[in-house]
Amino acid sequence: MSQERERLSEFVERTAREFGIPGVSVGVLTGGREIRVAHGVTDAEHPRPVDERTLFHLASVSKTFTATALMRLAEQGRVDLDAPVRRYVPDLRLADEDTAARITVLNLLNHTAGLDWNLVDADEGDGSLAAFVAQLDRLPLIGRPGARASYSQAGYNLLGRVVENVTKLPFEKALAELLLDPLGLTDTVFDLDDVVVRGFSVGHNRAEDGTLTLARPWKSRRAGLRGDNPGGGIVSSVSDLLRWARFQLGDGEGLLSAESLRRMRQPTVELRGSTLGDAFGICWFLREVDGVRTAGHGGSGNAQFAELLLVPERDFAVVSLANAGPDGYRFNQAVVRWALEHCLGVTERDPEPLPYDAARAREVAGRYEIDAMNLDIAADEGRLTLAVGIKPEIRAASEAEMPSDHPAAEIGLLPDADDEYIVVEGGLKGQRGFFSRGADGTVTGVDLAGRLFTRQPA
Repeated sequence: MSQERERLSEFVERTAREFGIPGVSVGVLTGGREIRVAHGVTDAEHPRPVDERTLFHLASVSKTFTATALMRLAEQGRVDLDAPVRRYVPDLRLADEDTAARITVLNLLNHTAGLDWNLVDADEGDGSLAAFVAQLDRLPLIGRPGARASYSQAGYNLLGRVVENVTKLPFEKALAELLLDPLGLTDTVFDLDDVVVRGFSVGHNRAEDGTLTLARPWKSRRAGLRGDNPGGGIVSSVSDLLRWARFQLGDGEGLLSAESLRRMRQPTVELRGSTLGDAFGICWFLREVDGVRTAGHGGSGNAQFAELLLVPERDFAVVSLANAGPDGYRFNQAVVRWALEHCLGVTERDPEPLPYDAARAREVAGRYEIDAMNLDIAADEGRLTLAVGIKPEIRAASEAEMPSDHPAAEIGLLPDADDEYIVVEGGLKGQRGFFSRGADGTVTGVDLAGRLFTRQPA
């Protein structure tokens, strides 16, 4: 075992044990070489060793594939990124007609379409992308197209319908022909029929008493729902993701120009106070760490977590996959930070929050919502806390087990930042966000993980 691999392996094993993650798989691309390590088991009840080809649900890392497919179609002259989406999906209906007419493909790619996060009850119909899009007139709108960035799963699922209509193929087949097959990504799949014939990981949810239970359904949503695949349906391995990273950092291999790949990593809209980045490119979250520019994307499914980070100027990438929640997110972040520091000498540090301010705490305390989740901020006993979880009525209506909520965890307001905060404990430790205000100066919303939660009346 090389010294680099040995050091990475020791860190991965120690950190997985610290966070109580049953199985993890990690890969680093550095100096043209790939280092892969794995630890633990696929399933606490029916354990098999995790390895570099073990499949994990990537959830939102899938968006990097969808966006790259759109860039290939754009290079082929089949899609104009600045064109209205209705050119390709003429039957698109939204809650506001003007918005539906104005949204462009690029608005969807960089999350500036003004769409709320997702349709949480899109199980109606046949589960197809067409059926999903037919229900989008029920999705809340949070702003005018281009006015601000707000992360939207629905937007990427709508992009999948663009791909279908342009190629005249089901999204999954189109993605295979455009990207997966030419790149030899043989372990990157969608359907559970393709998963179960390979080695795969199972998610685990940790209860308040520390016990682990297997996550059901295996993906975030039940099998057969193709309508969520463009935004979060891909299943893959560390080996395939390192291959994907090489492609993204390379010359396009005849599939896509290097210029288009670079364009995806250029800022299109700034992000404020976000752990995820300083700006959106085309899909990628862009941020500067210790003076070095990075492009990345994470994903969280039903107790499976994925992280992919590129450092183009150093020809470097790191992939981390974990199979337990809520601390799979923290494990992946720890791996990324370790890899940046030990491989590149790049150190990321969290900002120090201000001391508790009772007046400011009372100003921001309250309930905030998106379609699927409640976010509660409370000021109590000298602490400002944030709790976020799936709405009880959504849980009650679902036949599937859902991920655990994040209980109240302390947050701190940040200095030299306008209404920005950082989570300082719990499963979301290190997450940053900000409070937004209306024209009269009152707090109207809070951003967490790129999503705008709207304040509810007291």
